[in-house]
Amino acid sequence: MIKFVAPMAILAIVSSPLLAQEHKPGMEHGKMDHGAMGEMMRPTLANPYPQAEMDMHQKMIGAVGSDATETWVRKMIEHHRGAIAMSRIVIDRTRDAKVRAMATKSSADQTREIAELQAWLRTHGKRAE
Repeated sequence: MIKFVAPMAILAIVSSPLLAQEHKPGMEHGKMDHGAMGEMMRPTLANPYPQAEMDMHQKMIGAVGSDATETWVRKMIEHHRGAIAMSRIVIDRTRDAKVRAMATKSSADQTREIAELQAWLRTHGKRAE
């Protein structure tokens, strides 16, 4: 037999572990050591992409339209621009001809998709970027 559980009770059950984690002693964000995060964000020979990734994510977060559809279009434009930035990095650094060709194709595809998204904005009376 299935019993009815009130939505608020379900919310309390599901969120209580999350709330308990939120205020743990010693977890004051202002005093946390961000060294590990800074280390992850430092470009290396093996991972030269952190700045391009951060730029893309910041721009995606800021890309907001008048409704969910326009917001998606604007976020996808920034996402594609990030892919182009990362493709340019690997094109400059790789010795692998196949990877260079794939990155070059990806960059061209992303550029075309940005143009399509920009056209959609203009067609719908929105400011293109």
